[in-house]
Amino acid sequence: MLTFVGLGLWDERSVTVEGRDALRAADRVFAEFYTSKLAGATLADLEAEHDIAVEVRDREGVEQDPEPILDAAESGDAVFCTAGDTMIATTHVDLRLRAHERGIETRVVHGTTAAAAAASLTGLQNYRFGKATTLPFPYAHGGDDVPASVLDTVDANRERGLHTLCFLDIKVDHELVEEDEYMAASTAAGLLTEAGRGDDLGVVVARAGSPDPVVAADRLSALAERDFGDPLHLLVLPGELHYIERDALVELAGAPVELADERLA
Repeated sequence: MLTFVGLGLWDERSVTVEGRDALRAADRVFAEFYTSKLAGATLADLEAEHDIAVEVRDREGVEQDPEPILDAAESGDAVFCTAGDTMIATTHVDLRLRAHERGIETRVVHGTTAAAAAASLTGLQNYRFGKATTLPFPYAHGGDDVPASVLDTVDANRERGLHTLCFLDIKVDHELVEEDEYMAASTAAGLLTEAGRGDDLGVVVARAGSPDPVVAADRLSALAERDFGDPLHLLVLPGELHYIERDALVELAGAPVELADERLA
């Protein structure tokens, strides 16, 4: 059996009870933290909380060399876990399909996702989000600006009145960085400001799932000047606002009233 477990958003306790039980019952536990991480916990915290040993795999070890994971699942009960949900923002469908090709039974134990938290914390309605996008560090895509594909996604969503969730770049074990790097929401807002979007409404969500998440709405040019603290950060670019969404951004995220009113449907 190969069980995919989403660990949730924040620390070693964010996993569901079902996920906790799967971790503790497994013969071997594998994890990857190159697409996201539990910002409120270390690997040691996770291992101590659940009395397990976790074998961390890098990107190549999951995508190019999954045999150790599959071998463990073929001979016993193996768990593969990630922050968030293993099949939503981070997708490991390929690994699941490889297991099925070898006749290995699989199941998925879901965890809370950043996308769900973004809607919940901002008060923006989940069904009014369009296609999500990822804003990369400029050095990561060989340019010094925002890729056209990101702006195209935002514009296409906005034409339909939909919100855009922007995941912010993470670089772990990357050849161009000496240590793990997590894009700050202020950096993202600054890049979009330089791309001519400084007057647009943006909503920052920082440390979703933690005891003290930060939610802040303002013009992107203003958000670029603020410090939102430790990672992980998200940035939402609202489309048209329902009046309840407008009220939520004003009351829960501190959006300037006149700016929120501009986005009313």
